[in-house]
Amino acid sequence: MKLKHMFASLLLAVVVWACSSKAESERGSANQSTTADESVIPVKLTKVTTVVRAEPVTASGLVSSAEEARLSFKVGGIINKLYVDEGQFVRKGQLLATLDLTEINAQVSQAQLATEKAERDLDRVKALYADTAATLEQLQNATTGQNVATQNLTIAQFNRSYAQIRSTVDGTVIRKLMNEGEFASAGAGVFQISSNRPGDWVVRVGVSDKDWARLRLGNRASIILDAYPDHTFTGTISELAQAADPMNKLYEVEVRINPGRVKMAPSLFAKVTLQPAQSRSYAVIPVEAIVEGNGKDGFVYTLADDRKHVRKIPVQIGFLDGGKVLLTNGLSNVTEIVTAGSAFLTEQSTVILN
Repeated sequence: MKLKHMFASLLLAVVVWACSSKAESERGSANQSTTADESVIPVKLTKVTTVVRAEPVTASGLVSSAEEARLSFKVGGIINKLYVDEGQFVRKGQLLATLDLTEINAQVSQAQLATEKAERDLDRVKALYADTAATLEQLQNATTGQNVATQNLTIAQFNRSYAQIRSTVDGTVIRKLMNEGEFASAGAGVFQISSNRPGDWVVRVGVSDKDWARLRLGNRASIILDAYPDHTFTGTISELAQAADPMNKLYEVEVRINPGRVKMAPSLFAKVTLQPAQSRSYAVIPVEAIVEGNGKDGFVYTLADDRKHVRKIPVQIGFLDGGKVLLTNGLSNVTEIVTAGSAFLTEQSTVILN
């Protein structure tokens, strides 16, 4: 009887173990299936469209005068007198500063004495040559010496005439860079003068090479100054640089402003919107397709050749237009990009079309 009970207990244990193993096996299969399903990301594709538009170019810069002058002395010396201060209005030709002429006058006197001596020497050699007591070479050398002395006198007198600074434009002294008693080397700026005629105000801004290519002289512009936020000024492009700035790689565009009756001053901050005459083509995609956006740069995903994985493509953003993004570069030969699900993707992701 005991043997029967032991056999029944053993049989029951075997049945329980078999059922438990089957249940664990089924649960494991279900977990593997769930994990496999979770590693496949459903995505949605959207076609890339193109549009041709003449979109404005926006940039910022500072107001300045088209006729600005940085005035300096022709020769070096000690500044004797400054006749104007910053903010003062000056007329073209007005005397602004002079140097101490002690040294310069001495140089003129030296040149004058050297010229007189050279003339006496020449007269003496001419008389000797007439008496056949001097050679032709001596006469030629004396003539050359007299000519050189005369030219040196001309240089000294010219330098003395430019030992002063006179205004080259009607305008305002916007900066005084030196004071009386300082040594001014030749060509070192002493005053910065800005013309204040209404038609001379401009804004200079930098644009990219692609925007520069769309702009033309005479294109219209609208300008908003921080000093006058409620007023929009009109202007036209007056100059286009033919080479990029080596520091920032941007092309300078000069926009001439029509100030009307508004008071202008140099260095006012301006926001400029340029209206190019030439249009360009943009690739258009939904904004949700952009991942890792940083300023003008971003990325999008497109399906790989096997249609089960994705490729990450860098793009350059032109601007936003509602829920659309207009791209200036990056999607050549790409017809479809991933929209829904793009935020969860990596280049190792497996995808399925939703």
